[in-house]
Amino acid sequence: MERNCVGLVTPRKFTFGNEKDPLVLESGRSLPSVTIVYETYGEPNEDKSNAILICHALSGDHHAAGYHDPHHSHMGWWDAMIGPKKAFDTEKYWVICSNIIGGCKGSTGPGSINPAKAKPYGLDFPLVTIGDMVKCQRHLIDHLGIEKLYSIAGGSMGGFQVMEWALRYPARVGSAICIASCAGLSTQAIAFNTVGRSAITRDPQWRQGNYNHKGPETGLAIARMVGHITYLSQILLDSKFGRKLQSADRLRYNFSTEFAIESYLNHKGSAFTERFDANSYLFITRAMDYFDIKRSYGSLKKAFAKVTSRFLFVSYSTDWLFPTGQSLEMVRALLSNGKNVSFIEIDSPYGHDAFLVEGEKLTRILTGFLKGAGRAKS
Repeated sequence: MERNCVGLVTPRKFTFGNEKDPLVLESGRSLPSVTIVYETYGEPNEDKSNAILICHALSGDHHAAGYHDPHHSHMGWWDAMIGPKKAFDTEKYWVICSNIIGGCKGSTGPGSINPAKAKPYGLDFPLVTIGDMVKCQRHLIDHLGIEKLYSIAGGSMGGFQVMEWALRYPARVGSAICIASCAGLSTQAIAFNTVGRSAITRDPQWRQGNYNHKGPETGLAIARMVGHITYLSQILLDSKFGRKLQSADRLRYNFSTEFAIESYLNHKGSAFTERFDANSYLFITRAMDYFDIKRSYGSLKKAFAKVTSRFLFVSYSTDWLFPTGQSLEMVRALLSNGKNVSFIEIDSPYGHDAFLVEGEKLTRILTGFLKGAGRAKS
C-alpha cells in the first residue's frame, strides 16, 4: 500500500427516526427509520471544527479512501485525494463520507427491508430528492457533534449535494467545493437518464422492482454503458480506442464484438452489475433529474442571496455532460450577490470523469483553497 494511504478503515452505521418521529421526505411520504453508513478518516480536533464532508456521485458510496481488507487492495473511490499530505489532508482534517439514502451500500434504500411488509421495499420505497439526501447527512453531522463543517466537497451528483447544503444550511458550511456539476441537469442529461432507466424497467428480470438475486442484469449493464459514454470525452475515446478492432486480422461481418470500444463498454456494464442495485439506479437518477435550484428558488441570484460559504467551482474543458458554462452560471449568480467565489477550468482530455482520475491537478487547486478557507475563518 502507498505510504500516505489512510489504511484499514471500518464502515459505521447511524440510525435515526421511529414511528412517532419519522423522516418526512419532500414528496410528503415518510420513512419510520433511516440507517446511514459512513466512514471517517483522520481525527477531529477539540471542537470538531476541522470536519470535511465528502459527497459521492451516482455510482459511488461511503468508501472514499483506504481499504476494508488488507488482503484485497480495493481502494476507496477518491483515495488519491484523501489521506496524509493529500488534498484532504487527514493530518489536518477529519474527513467524513456517507452513503446516500436510496443507495445500495448499506444506507436505507429500495433494497432495505420494509418493516410494514417484512420484505425489501422495491418500488414501495418513496422517491427521494437531493434535499432528502442532504437532510439525512445533516442528521449524521448532528450525531457526530459537528456544529459547522470546515468544508464540503463533491463532484457530479456530489456537487448537487454540496450546493444543497450551502443553500439549505448556510450557517453549517464554512466552504463549499463544487466540481464538474451544475444547478440542474440539462435536457440532454435527463434524456440519457431516461434511456438508462428504460433499459432496466424493460428487462423481463426487473419484475416491477420485485426481483431477488439475479435481477435485471442486462438492463442495468446497458444503463451503465449508456451512462459511461457521457463520462468520457471524444478526445479520450479516439485516442484510447479509435476504430481499433478486437481482431486485427479482418472484419468478421457479424454482430459479435468487433470494435475495441464495444469490448470496453461491455466490460464496464458487466462489472457494474456486480456492485450496484438496479432499483437504486432508478431512484438515484430520478433524484438527479428533480434537482433544480432555479425551480426551487425562482432564480440563481435569489437562491444564493443568503449563502455564507466561501465557494470554489471546478470544471473540465472536455466535460460535455456538465460543461463549463453551467458552472459559470452559478459563479456569476454568486458574484452578483457579492459572495466569495473562485472558479477554475482544468484543461483535460478525460471528460466528466476527470475529477476521479486526475488527482494531481485537482490536489494543487484544492490544497490552496482549503488553506485559504482556514485563513479566512481565522
